[in-house]
Amino acid sequence: MTTHTNLLNFDAKGMNEFFAQMGEKPFRARQVLRWIHHMGAQNFEQMTDLAKSLRARLEAECSLPLPTILSDHVSTDGTRKWLTDVGQGNAVETVYIPETSRGTLCVSSQAGCAVNCRFCSTGHQGFNRNLTTAEIISQLWWANHALGADPKGNRVITNVVMMGMGEPLLNYNALVPALNLMLDDNAYGLSRRRVTVSTSGVVPMMDRLKEDCPVALAVSLHAPNDALRDELVPLNKKYPLRELMDACLRYLEKAPRDFVTFEYVMLRGVNDSVAQAKELVKLVRDVPCKFNLIPFNPFPESGLKVSSRDQVRAFGEVLLEAGIVTTIRKTRGDDIDAACGQLAGQVLDRTRRNERAAEQKLIFTPRPTNVISFEQMQSQIDALNDTPHVASNAGERS
Repeated sequence: MTTHTNLLNFDAKGMNEFFAQMGEKPFRARQVLRWIHHMGAQNFEQMTDLAKSLRARLEAECSLPLPTILSDHVSTDGTRKWLTDVGQGNAVETVYIPETSRGTLCVSSQAGCAVNCRFCSTGHQGFNRNLTTAEIISQLWWANHALGADPKGNRVITNVVMMGMGEPLLNYNALVPALNLMLDDNAYGLSRRRVTVSTSGVVPMMDRLKEDCPVALAVSLHAPNDALRDELVPLNKKYPLRELMDACLRYLEKAPRDFVTFEYVMLRGVNDSVAQAKELVKLVRDVPCKFNLIPFNPFPESGLKVSSRDQVRAFGEVLLEAGIVTTIRKTRGDDIDAACGQLAGQVLDRTRRNERAAEQKLIFTPRPTNVISFEQMQSQIDALNDTPHVASNAGERS
């Protein structure tokens, strides 16, 4: 049986190498890249400026597998969510958030998530596998197609945030080529300032991203001290706050923006007191930053509650008085479970997280039992660090 090469897995560098192996010149690789990502071609016959012989060869040896959409939901506020089949019983979610001045696409990087943050529905589902570059970038390809993007007209999607299902930096080798495609003028041509990677704080990979493909950075913070963050974001036990703050400062040396965005989910009686806001100010005093205060979107297994509006406002005022730009995020798409922390998709959990929780009769309280294997996570990070740096091939744009 002939194995077809999935061209969606290649950024410009990978496409050039593949076409060189075919005996074709680099400009052919650029043409095909542009047809797929900029023009939205769905098959090789549409690539009319390629020779018929090359189109026939591509048809015989390569593939352009389009996403299989299992569901498509539109919220009353215009937010749109797609559930995409990624095989073997797994599906991931992608969310488009329209606003007056921009359109933001929230993209997933893993089927499930190994980090298991307390307040996140994705983490509760467990983890199955990393997505491929093709599965990551096809979410952007599909959204452009579904939203009727015209390659010669105004952009529908102006911003991409890697804030969907999964921890992007634990899927580094598939993430970076996808980011390169987002930035490439022959593909999606987005500015580095308009592409954001959100991380729970995988410090070694933050340092690598700074060198390989520095885009805007968002950090899931959610606590002002290590004791609380250990409970809310278990990865903190491996990379505590001091290491994380230092990594943020290092990242800013090459970042396209002169600040880090800290994401902070407001949890009633857990992390939302005025005293904790003051503690937070001290924590980030050396890091140029802005804060997004995010309303918690409840799910039954979390055992957590939403902070009151007054409490969120009082918390934010402490940050503002300290001179920190602070935004209270408006919940979008919660009626279709598309809001922050609600993305769940379908995950066949290889970690047996829920099964073990049931066996142990776990009750989710403000002090949860830790079910994450740091040995497995560390081995994954070590393996990523052993691989060569991925060279960015996308041009700078402001």
